[in-house]
Amino acid sequence: MAKRNIIRIDEEKCNGCGQCIPDCPEGALQVIDGKARLISDLFCDGLGACIGSCPQGAISVEEREAVPYDERKVMANIVKQGRNVIKAHLEHLKAHKESKLLAQAMEYLAENKIDVSFEEKTACGCPGSKTIDLRGKADKGAETAGDVRSQLKQWPLQLALISPQAPYYQKADLLLAADCTAYALGDFHGTYLKGKALAVACPKLDQRQDMYVEKIKVLIDEAGINTLTVLVMQVPCCSGLLRIAQTAVSQAKRKVPLKSIVVGLQGEILKEKWL
Repeated sequence: MAKRNIIRIDEEKCNGCGQCIPDCPEGALQVIDGKARLISDLFCDGLGACIGSCPQGAISVEEREAVPYDERKVMANIVKQGRNVIKAHLEHLKAHKESKLLAQAMEYLAENKIDVSFEEKTACGCPGSKTIDLRGKADKGAETAGDVRSQLKQWPLQLALISPQAPYYQKADLLLAADCTAYALGDFHGTYLKGKALAVACPKLDQRQDMYVEKIKVLIDEAGINTLTVLVMQVPCCSGLLRIAQTAVSQAKRKVPLKSIVVGLQGEILKEKWL
């Protein structure tokens, strides 16, 4: 071991909110026993991306004896989380002028035939992609009998942008919905979204769907989701989302109940069954 920069968590200040977890795609942090913990020195690059997301100011960077950071092991964990997380990590290394680590990351991607251009605009540069946990927030508005309360308890929603490490996915019932279903179903929030975490995708227009399989597997195996409900339209291209989910469920180490719901073009339920 040698001295290097690595994060330090003040347990007295940490309230276990988990907001630091999505900002550590390297996988160095977990919430254990109500506190954020650094679970492995070799996953922490010491650059402090998680510091700004801690509302309690409990995270800092210190220099101490630590196991050397291992970029290749980090990349093996990151590729499971999808294209946008990979790109965010590459941009993170580039912004901190970590050219050696960046070269190792690109080498890993080339060896595994994963084509990701980090010069493209990435999720980390977009304020609209910031992880927001809306659970427990007081309902606002919707005071009249004709209004419908939103059941959305998170942000972002797109499967390409979500982080499986986000706190609202842990041991949750997950609704994986095709983009169009929310517009076809009049009671999408009250009947289908209520009490669930959400991910949305379009199996026809989205790219790199192989990454979706990996991300759903991480949601099953690492986030420990309880159930997976796939909500799709009756149009042929929509069935691709169900196939992605079925592939992920078959490849995951854990087994979770999988439910399929098919929606007609006028919002009628054509088929609903556990698979």
